[in-house]
Amino acid sequence: MNRLLYALVFTFPVVTFFSCTSTTEISKESKRPNIVFIMSDDHAYQAISAYDTSLIRTPNIDRIAKMGMLFTNASVTNSICAPSRATILTGKHSHVNGKIDNYFPFDTTNVTFPQLLQDAGYQTAMFGKLHFGNNPKGFDQFKILPGQGLYYNPDFITKNEGNIKVEGYVTDIITDMTLDWLQKERKEEDPFLLMYLHKAPHRQWLPAGRHLAEYTSRTFREPATLFDDYSGRGAAAHQAEMNLLDHMNWAGDSKIEPEVMDELGIAETAVWDKYAFTMEVGRQNPEQRANWDKYYKPINEAFKKNYPSMSREDQMKWRYQRYMQDYLGCIASVDEGVGRVLDYLEANGLMENTIIVYTSDQGFYLGEHGWFDKRFIYNESFKTPLLVSWPVKVKAGTRSDEMVQNLDFAQTFLDAAGVAAPTDMQGESLMPLLTGNTDKWTRDAVYYHYYEYPAVHMVKRHYAVVTKEYKLVHYYFDVDEWELIDRMNDPMELTNVYDDPAYAEVKKELHSKLDQLREKYGDSGQISQDYLDRYLDDLAAGKGRFGMDSVMLDNILKKTGR
Repeated sequence: MNRLLYALVFTFPVVTFFSCTSTTEISKESKRPNIVFIMSDDHAYQAISAYDTSLIRTPNIDRIAKMGMLFTNASVTNSICAPSRATILTGKHSHVNGKIDNYFPFDTTNVTFPQLLQDAGYQTAMFGKLHFGNNPKGFDQFKILPGQGLYYNPDFITKNEGNIKVEGYVTDIITDMTLDWLQKERKEEDPFLLMYLHKAPHRQWLPAGRHLAEYTSRTFREPATLFDDYSGRGAAAHQAEMNLLDHMNWAGDSKIEPEVMDELGIAETAVWDKYAFTMEVGRQNPEQRANWDKYYKPINEAFKKNYPSMSREDQMKWRYQRYMQDYLGCIASVDEGVGRVLDYLEANGLMENTIIVYTSDQGFYLGEHGWFDKRFIYNESFKTPLLVSWPVKVKAGTRSDEMVQNLDFAQTFLDAAGVAAPTDMQGESLMPLLTGNTDKWTRDAVYYHYYEYPAVHMVKRHYAVVTKEYKLVHYYFDVDEWELIDRMNDPMELTNVYDDPAYAEVKKELHSKLDQLREKYGDSGQISQDYLDRYLDDLAAGKGRFGMDSVMLDNILKKTGR
């Protein structure tokens, strides 16, 4: 059952759509822009050289920033995959669109921005990873991965061909599908929305064969907080299960072969540890596997030799390097794919009036605080890369530090296309920032709410208000803890100053701002409790328990009277 749940695909049925919008008048001199929305999965901003050059060079993704604007304070409303995508599509917070976590289904009565653009005359297409649903609304063409998808020889759900299996590497295949649509199906007379959505660099991090030699031999700088002891924070940081050494899978993540684990007496860290390796690496054809073994067999042999004498510190350092080699190796292919698409747009005269966005569904920990994964309000997972170009409107080489969110994408695209946004969308168009009219941008704080607990990685439920200077966070359910982070003076976010008298006035102001945002967006303690009760009832009934420690979970349920 756990294996089936691992590949679970949420249904996303078609519903009848009644447009509540109208297309505004567009002058004859103004041509509606094309939109190319490029999103990777779990791509940390630290792993884009336009933000940070210390880990990897991404010259093609950087091209978008050079042509347009780079946002340094872009963030998500809920740092987990499917909810982030639902927020992007709907322009609504998770508690409004219903997709609060990876467990609960998406409310298919939601109207999405692709539907509105399609209704307004845009040709629409989606290729790659949606993560939930098998029939995305508002698309003339789509080929999407089922669930998380696989790196080698992946399956696809398609609009016109049924379910297919495609030989090759997933990043290259998604890029090929995207370019094939541009070349063969795009209607030159219509503006288009193209969603080009990568699986990479999502776990389990299998690089393309052509990148194995380079990346398995590289050594990367360690983050300053790799051995963070969380002494300055509360229960949530201490109890999370995202540690590279203790919680990352040996086989599935670090690519130690199951037989080697058995020989060394290394236990699985999760029920899907060895299975993940078999599912991913076992998917390769003989030629792909031979190339894989050429580089990973020596890694396994060296590990077998060294493991008996390795301290915990040695193991942590080793696992960090293995993590970075595979994670960054995946990004190398993404950058190449982005370059191919940009080259096509440029060669075919499509660059000037095309909005090109590069982003991720959230950030990701690359060893900071000793962690991998996301979920927390801390910068590495809360912030997301955002690079936007539109040469006819956006000045090249510009930057913005304004507080923008994935909540804003829907309204931005609708605004640029001259389509009125429904009144129940909750974001704000980024057009004032993109076009230099910054005086029309009034937001000074954003709202965040994470729900998926108890669950894999055990990051506690929390909501927060974030400004450029501070974060005020409330962890709730099985704890009742507040955290105040001074973003300017504590950039690594190591110290909770909530009880520091020096921050008394700041704390008061942030509490007031948090209350205002919860009211503005229609969130409340009662809504949170309703979602929590539904989730706990399902867990008590044996549903949705994938990846959780049964003893720990039963203790939590017992405390709630279930």
